[in-house]
Amino acid sequence: MPTNTGLDPARLAVFRQLYQAVAEEMGEALMRTGYSPNIKERRDFSCAVFDAHGAMLAQADHLPVHLGSMPMSVRAALASRRLDPGDMVMLNDPFEGGTHLPDVTLVAPVFASAEGGAAAFYVANRAHHADVGGIAPGSLSLARELYQEGIILPPVRVVRGGELDADVLGIFLRNVRTPDERRGDLLAQIAANRTATVRLQQYLTRYGRLELERYGAALQDYAERVIRSLLAELPDGELRALEHLDDDGLGTTDVPVVLSLRIAGDTATFDFSGTAPQVRGSLNAVEAITLSAVTYALRLAAAEDVPVNAGTFRPIQLIAPLGTLVNARPSAAVAGGNVETSQRIVDVALAALAQALPERIPAASQGTMNNVTFGSIVAGRAYAYYETLGGGAGAGASWEGTSGVQIHMTNTLNTPVEAIERAAPVRITRYALRRGSGGRGAQRGGDGLERVYHFLEEVEVSVLSERRTHAPYGLAGGEPGAPGANSLRLPDGTREGLPGKFRRTLPAGAELTIATPGGGGWGRAPRPAPPAPAEPPPPGPA
Repeated sequence: MPTNTGLDPARLAVFRQLYQAVAEEMGEALMRTGYSPNIKERRDFSCAVFDAHGAMLAQADHLPVHLGSMPMSVRAALASRRLDPGDMVMLNDPFEGGTHLPDVTLVAPVFASAEGGAAAFYVANRAHHADVGGIAPGSLSLARELYQEGIILPPVRVVRGGELDADVLGIFLRNVRTPDERRGDLLAQIAANRTATVRLQQYLTRYGRLELERYGAALQDYAERVIRSLLAELPDGELRALEHLDDDGLGTTDVPVVLSLRIAGDTATFDFSGTAPQVRGSLNAVEAITLSAVTYALRLAAAEDVPVNAGTFRPIQLIAPLGTLVNARPSAAVAGGNVETSQRIVDVALAALAQALPERIPAASQGTMNNVTFGSIVAGRAYAYYETLGGGAGAGASWEGTSGVQIHMTNTLNTPVEAIERAAPVRITRYALRRGSGGRGAQRGGDGLERVYHFLEEVEVSVLSERRTHAPYGLAGGEPGAPGANSLRLPDGTREGLPGKFRRTLPAGAELTIATPGGGGWGRAPRPAPPAPAEPPPPGPA
């Protein structure tokens, strides 16, 4: 295990915050200059800083699902070409460092001087674009192959020497339904990378490259030590867990995710052998998603705050057989792997860890992102809208689950009703907590949400959701949370239940209801006290 001697611990803490602040400042720039509600309101993006070798130094507290995949994007960008001052590479290919096609990543080098030489740092941000083409508005629908999910971007230089490449941009915008919105969000991503570049160049001037590199390496070693100390607390051996996804939307049901977690000293092997083969639908995950999910689960279990950097991954070995649900082959459909399968990987990892750390690990949370996309053409102009919905968090040994929040692999915000109604011809007629949907227990799980969309125009709607048949589990005798449910009311009053995954054209006046799952309870619920015995009647007359 690496150690760094002769370094000032207080100064190490300062440099940790400096690198973290750069990533957070990137996020602020992206949010403030973003064009779409998905960026400005939901903040569906992540930002990170990397060293001269492409190893992560810091990631802002944005989306955990990007934790393990952002480094792969940087490596793919660096392997594709030499980057000069002012260059940026764009990519979204899930099989070259991406996650799913709506997540577009921009990578930029940071040089100590305008003359170039060897880059001192790299910065990257990833933003979910509300449409990147494909068979349905929102680019997050039922699909059988990657090509149906949108435009595929291998690592390509979109900015050259500080100037936007009009040809590359033109190809991208011609393949999406909402080019003005996409251009605005892409320019916001460029601005975020430039913000980070300016800040890091200021650090280079103030502290010098050698000092920054020494403390950057020390931060990576510190993160490694924290994870190893957690693993050393656990008894050596094997922890096994099994969870299921409901279905892939194309006929495959009860899809198993099997985990064998082997602890040996201060190392962990997450072995997904036995997990289902990749499916026809879009639930397939790439290996980067699986790595993100298991690393996130370990960070949850740690007793102290773990810096997010390259050192976090060193004690972890991942076995994800190629061609399975957790490491699909090109060019499988993967849109749902990023948003739904990632959540179930977290659930199965936490179920395994709970066997060794029962007091730290919560029951299952809602286990889905409840992805809703819709769009159409209104007055000759196309629109596409995307959001995820929160639900119930699982309870723990000493805490109740929180209600109506985004859970685990997503860390986005609620989209305000006003923002939705301004962006699309829809009215939100109900938005409330789903009371009683959290699992009962000594500590009760959090409640899910209910959101009702009333469409003012004909619309094409896609939903990818989970935990509609397999409920979020409770722990230590706690009861499961209530499964979610999707339903429809047509303008003539007809009502029908809907599956967890569907694509459908709805008429004006239709109402779609999404009821999200509750979190699992922890511990057995106390038995209700028996009723007090009735008072004897007063004595009657003599």
